[in-house]
Amino acid sequence: MAPAVPQNPTPANVVSLLPKLNDADADLRYMSLNDLYNVLNAGSPAFLSNDYHTCAKTVECLLKTLDDSHGEVQNQAIKCLGALSLKLPTDILPPLVEKLTNLKTTHSVDSSISATALRTFIISYPRPLSGVTPSKVTQDAYAAINKVLIPRLVGYVVIPHGLKNQPDPPPGMLEIDQEKGVDSDAIDVLIELIRCFGPMLQEPEKHALLKAIMGVFDNDRTSTVIKKKAVIAISVLAGYLSDRSLSTFVSNTIESFQGNDLPLAKRRLLITMVGSLARSIPQRLGPHLKVLAPYILQVLSEEEYDEAMAELAEAGAPNPELEEVREAALVALDGFLASCSNDMRLFTDEAVAAALRYVVYDPNNATDEDDEMGGTQGNDSDEDDTNELRDDANNEDEDFEEEGAMSDDDDASWKVRRCAVKALYSIISTRSNGDLLDNGVLYDKIAPVLINCFKEREENVRLEILTTLTALIRKTGEGISLPSLNGDRGVDVTASYASNSRKRRRENSNVGALDSLGTLTKPVGLASPAETPSPVSGPKADLARLCPTIVRELTRLLKQSSIPTKQGAITVLYHMVLVRHGGLSEYLGQIADPVIDAVRSSSAHPGFASASGGASATGGKLRIDALQLVSAICDTHSSRALDPYIGHIVPGVIAAVKDKYYKVSSEAIHVVESLISVLTPPRSAGTEQKYLSHLVSLYDVILSRIIATDADLEVRQRAIHALGVLLGRIAGLNNSKLISPAKKSNAFNVLQDRLKNETTRLSAVQAVGIVCASAREKEDLQPEWVRVVTLELGAQLRKADRILRGTSLAALKNLTANPIALAGLDDKTVYNLAGVLLPLVNANDLNLLGLALAIFTKLVQRSPKKVVDEGLKNALCAIVLNPLGGAVLDAFLGLVRVIGEHGVGQPLMYSLLKNVGVNGDLAVVGKAIGTLLVAGASTVGVKIDDFTLELRNSNDEKRQCLALSVLGEAGLRLGSSSPSQLQPNVFTSHFHSKSDQVPRAAATALGRAGAGNINTYLPVILSSSDMSGSSQYLSLHSIKEILQYAGKARTDLSPYTKQIWEKLIIASQSEDNKAVGAECIGRLTIIEPKTFLVLLYRYLQDPDPTVRGMVIQAIRFTFSDSDDSFDEILKPMLIDMLTTMLNDTNLENRRLALGALISATHNKSHIILPHLAQLIPLVMKESKIKPELVREVQMGPFKHKVDDGLEVRKSAYETLYSLMEGAYTRVNPADLFDRVVAGLEDEHEIKVLCNLMLTKLIVLDPEESIQHLDAVADRFRVILAFKPKDNAVKQEVEKAHEASKGVLKVTVLLHNAFPSASSNATNVHGQAWKGYWESVVKEFRTQLSAMEQEIKNEAT
Repeated sequence: MAPAVPQNPTPANVVSLLPKLNDADADLRYMSLNDLYNVLNAGSPAFLSNDYHTCAKTVECLLKTLDDSHGEVQNQAIKCLGALSLKLPTDILPPLVEKLTNLKTTHSVDSSISATALRTFIISYPRPLSGVTPSKVTQDAYAAINKVLIPRLVGYVVIPHGLKNQPDPPPGMLEIDQEKGVDSDAIDVLIELIRCFGPMLQEPEKHALLKAIMGVFDNDRTSTVIKKKAVIAISVLAGYLSDRSLSTFVSNTIESFQGNDLPLAKRRLLITMVGSLARSIPQRLGPHLKVLAPYILQVLSEEEYDEAMAELAEAGAPNPELEEVREAALVALDGFLASCSNDMRLFTDEAVAAALRYVVYDPNNATDEDDEMGGTQGNDSDEDDTNELRDDANNEDEDFEEEGAMSDDDDASWKVRRCAVKALYSIISTRSNGDLLDNGVLYDKIAPVLINCFKEREENVRLEILTTLTALIRKTGEGISLPSLNGDRGVDVTASYASNSRKRRRENSNVGALDSLGTLTKPVGLASPAETPSPVSGPKADLARLCPTIVRELTRLLKQSSIPTKQGAITVLYHMVLVRHGGLSEYLGQIADPVIDAVRSSSAHPGFASASGGASATGGKLRIDALQLVSAICDTHSSRALDPYIGHIVPGVIAAVKDKYYKVSSEAIHVVESLISVLTPPRSAGTEQKYLSHLVSLYDVILSRIIATDADLEVRQRAIHALGVLLGRIAGLNNSKLISPAKKSNAFNVLQDRLKNETTRLSAVQAVGIVCASAREKEDLQPEWVRVVTLELGAQLRKADRILRGTSLAALKNLTANPIALAGLDDKTVYNLAGVLLPLVNANDLNLLGLALAIFTKLVQRSPKKVVDEGLKNALCAIVLNPLGGAVLDAFLGLVRVIGEHGVGQPLMYSLLKNVGVNGDLAVVGKAIGTLLVAGASTVGVKIDDFTLELRNSNDEKRQCLALSVLGEAGLRLGSSSPSQLQPNVFTSHFHSKSDQVPRAAATALGRAGAGNINTYLPVILSSSDMSGSSQYLSLHSIKEILQYAGKARTDLSPYTKQIWEKLIIASQSEDNKAVGAECIGRLTIIEPKTFLVLLYRYLQDPDPTVRGMVIQAIRFTFSDSDDSFDEILKPMLIDMLTTMLNDTNLENRRLALGALISATHNKSHIILPHLAQLIPLVMKESKIKPELVREVQMGPFKHKVDDGLEVRKSAYETLYSLMEGAYTRVNPADLFDRVVAGLEDEHEIKVLCNLMLTKLIVLDPEESIQHLDAVADRFRVILAFKPKDNAVKQEVEKAHEASKGVLKVTVLLHNAFPSASSNATNVHGQAWKGYWESVVKEFRTQLSAMEQEIKNEAT
């Protein structure tokens, strides 16, 4: 057993291990090196720094061990060298580097051991950061690199350090040897050097390194592999070049492009280098593209294409070097389009033309490509399409076999075509929103060519074509709200449009877990989907025009044997159905058979993948995608359109339900739910009898899956849910014959039985909720069954599982809300149910409380004397001790009203007055008492006079506020029948009370009473608004209450609206009244939008910034509570209004405008999204630091910087965060990431927001997230390296700690999402992130472990 590592190692522990490194036994040498490694890691940073002799001896031993004949010993020696480097004195580092550079191996066959050791030495030190002083050990390491390594790499001393007569260094490691050429390992060392120490490199060193790399790059004797490494080195170094150096480098590159007789190989390398730079430094290279891009596009130009085709005709075979140049040019073009999309707008036409030209490039194909690019045959008649398909059905396999036979192993043209398709993908991804999609370029030029290229013989290219067309269709549907047609399942068909990732996904990602059902408030049963008419113009109209051709060509693909191609074709069809909301009624005859054949295809080996299609292209995945397509078609097409194909669809789906692969079976049951909706009324009204056999078959297969003991749990759960949907759809006398009574009774018994099974209970609860909500006749539900399931559902309310409790409450709400189900409950069941519900009547969980109160309301109506007892009374009184609002308050007041109406409210009234009184939330208690007072009338034991007397005689502020609240609520509910003593002066007389609370309570109560009796109260309130000071402020609150209630109850305010408007405009200009006045103006605008919306628009031009700010706030209030009629008036002017607001000259108004944009995006997305491209640049502009807004103020002896633009900037980031959640597809990903990365260098609040944005972007756009990992890593390093000063105040220390914690959390999330980026970065991308992750793991191991656990806890 190896000796334990001492807790505090000394140099003696190191010396004791050194003799063993020369032992003849390789295992002993390895174990000794392992012990040495552990000792070095355990030792303090300075435990060897004063023992020069031990250090030198250890270095010599390790250098000797590097030449060991055993590879594992060498590897362990390299690890020890990295650990030792951090402990060595400064004086030993330069000699160590020199010896490593001159290391010659005689016993080892690995000639790269020296370079590997140098790289380990370089990466062992903490990486320096721009703008942050590096640590001492890093400075020492750089000194050694500066003195020794860089001169050894380039072959001369770059910075002489004042020393004279220095000997010349030996030939540079990067110099080209006449016999051996360039050492590939030296370039690896150079790349690591730049990556780790780039921020510390001085300008002469950068120039020297660049010169050395370019010498390798330009030399004709250098191999292709080494030149590719040189390209990576150039891309890494370019990030640290100054603007002047970069400009010089670009100029030299341009001169190289302009050289006479430029060899093809050199041309390809130059193009590859420029493309790599575009991905590594897109922001800095972007301005140079106006000069560089033409040289890339020249390679792809029509002139060179024609010349090459002429040479091809003469030579009979394509030039392989020219093919490689074209491939490199298309890869570079793709990089330009993806990373520098804004800078490439100048070359849009050329880029599109070049990509289209080479999409159809095939030197082995004798057909005329120009004919293929000429357009589509979208105007062919359906009869022609059908005849053509009938002919193709017999010859399809032969055609593809012939095309396959034409493929030549030496033909690399497919790579050119694939790169061209990828370039088109980037164009579609970055230039669609409000750009090329809207002006028709994508559908007029690109889509027809893609469709015609479905005949591509190389499957890799064909899959890219299908993926690109799918992206175009998805872009067409982005921002369109597509309602779910399957009410039984609550499927959100817009969920698949949440991502704008440029990742080319060949698989469809819409397979989800079992859908959780929310509260159903209406019976299941939807009319047949109406055929959505195609728009006259726009992207959806363009898609509709191409639909016949797309379907025809996809049908051909579905008939071939390739699984990946079938899967890609089905994915295209699926997104067409979603975007067009159906639209395939005319073509179902073409696609029905091949799609159902895909559903039926064997999945005996679900894990088997096609060699060319990737891991995602499996038989099981194909069936799942085909089933999703069938489900989407059923949800979006009428039963009449589906009728001819039901006989073919149902057996195929049933076969899939029986499949052994649980994912296929589960998805097939999902389709069964859609089919049930198709086969049952009201969708199949009048024709349901012809579907009896199919319904019975579906019933049988569902039931068999539920009771099958060998079925997967997910399959059984979905089957239970489907059974609930079936029972819900056949409810009603007219549907009683669809399923026999015996089968129906058996189904109810199965649901009741599964309700008692713990594993299937949740699904059974959901199914019961559907059944109870759908009952329409007494015969639909047996009273005994209702009672049993009611008590079983009630029993679940005691369980610890909150999801189960919430779902059970939702089912009980459906049951009690349906009079048919409620009638089946007897008094005993009602009493027992009330008992189990009572513990939920508390304010600890407001979500469950609202449902419980709604159920109690129905139970009180059913059996008031059984339900309203001492327990319920005490629970209700306990609730009002807390503030309530929204739906919970409405449910509470609804229950109180029902209690009063049924004459059992006196005990509750007594308890509210005596036991609660002024101890509860006065507003809630007052509303409860006022509601009970009016609803119970004479049965509650008190009258309105008692409260007016209390208000008049009491001197207690709280009692006065409570009395005012009661009277206000009573006045609202009594309306014009209010007693004569309840007049406005009862409330206005307390406006001038010396209390802080009474005037506000009086104003609110006056408004609520006035909402019930407009003609009596409103004139008095308006007269008060003419006064100045507090009376005007209070009158605005009263008006707010009236307008708020009038908007909900549709009260007629037309005789007073003009007068209210005038009063509000005047009163709201006071700073104290601005907020409440703006809300009032907004609510009044909602009531009469035709009159006041135009006036608000005009006020945005007012010269007074206070008025403009008030108007902006008012407009924001209109977004959340308005309806469709308001939207029709708002739509033509909303974008102009927002543009005007965002361009306001006042900082505070721009901040308010950003908040208004957030509200508009959430509530008026259908208006905003199509025009968001006009608004986003204004938001981006506000997110940038503006130096003119930063000023310096004197605070005692210190000077302090104040950023007046911080609040606006913070609002801009909040707006971007909001847009990510609801409109990410309309935001340019590259621009957004630029702002997020910049925000990580901003103030603390903005850093927090940017961390949140990064966590969202990991899911929304994984590929773009990977592209920016290096930039994020650099900013994270700076945040983690920041240490507050010793005299920093507590707030600064807490901010620094919070910032570090937030960075570590996002770091863990990024690592978990992209683990390969933290370990396998092999090129310029990801190198900075890899080094950052390694350093974080080393320095923050404990914090990372805690963060991992925290993330797991949040996930569960």
